[in-house]
Amino acid sequence: QFLLVESGGGEVHPGGSLKLSCVASRFNLNDYAVGWFRQAPRKQREAISAIGRNDGGTFYADSVKGRFTISRDSAKNMVYLEMNSLKPEDTAVYYCVARDGEVGGSSWYLTAMYDYWGQGTQVTVSS
Repeated sequence: QFLLVESGGGEVHPGGSLKLSCVASRFNLNDYAVGWFRQAPRKQREAISAIGRNDGGTFYADSVKGRFTISRDSAKNMVYLEMNSLKPEDTAVYYCVARDGEVGGSSWYLTAMYDYWGQGTQVTVSS
């Protein structure tokens, strides 16, 4: 069974930083395109970032561009989302997602592109 597990969420003050991690069980995450989505209370799920398989390109939502960075550690079979300059509007549950295939500039943000979803990790930005 393909399983994605997120970690690294928590509560920080505005301007703070967090680094989310996503690890996959039983599969080589390097063979998958991996993304991050988030969902805040009473809001639609939002695509944040994605990285193509085998490091084939990175993509970001305008709302996080310049503040968030997605990366892989191939040796650890993990994908990270480093979040800096956090704002209260970044408060949400963050989900790691994976696609058994590639994503591109016109598809990475589509929920239906992804085959696997983690359970989510809560990020709260509050003063």
